[in-house]
Amino acid sequence: MDNQTFPDKAGVIMFPPLLYALVLIAGIAVSKFFPYHFINLQLALPLGIFILAAGFVNLFRAARIFVQKKNPINPAASTKLIINMGIYKYTRNPMYLSFAIMYTGISILTNSWCSLLLLFPLLVLVQKGIIEREEQYLTRKFGAEYLAYKSKVRRWI
Repeated sequence: MDNQTFPDKAGVIMFPPLLYALVLIAGIAVSKFFPYHFINLQLALPLGIFILAAGFVNLFRAARIFVQKKNPINPAASTKLIINMGIYKYTRNPMYLSFAIMYTGISILTNSWCSLLLLFPLLVLVQKGIIEREEQYLTRKFGAEYLAYKSKVRRWI
């Protein structure tokens, strides 16, 4: 294929952690102007910390495999191989799933009802602007190898 037509990268709309962070910050900011405590403050701290920690552990496990395999984590870079081990045997997108879990934990910690409401549109944006573009890129680059992996492992969970 012509590299001018298909560059060796996914062409995602934005660096994924930045997208999650911007939407989270916007949601928390709006919640500060319209405060509503949707969860008991005594429950928010332990629950939020637990969910945040679970997301962080999941993210660390997923990123560690990329580092071990010397595959770039940033989707703007060229992917070198399909990773199908560890947590990638169960989800094709454990880092994006981890960001969503961490986002939820922070939303609970900050008692930000608005950021929780923004999570669904954010996930649709991640799906359309990042994941689907990555899947098209990986299909072009790895063909049958990626399609076989994709047929065995779910996108999210």
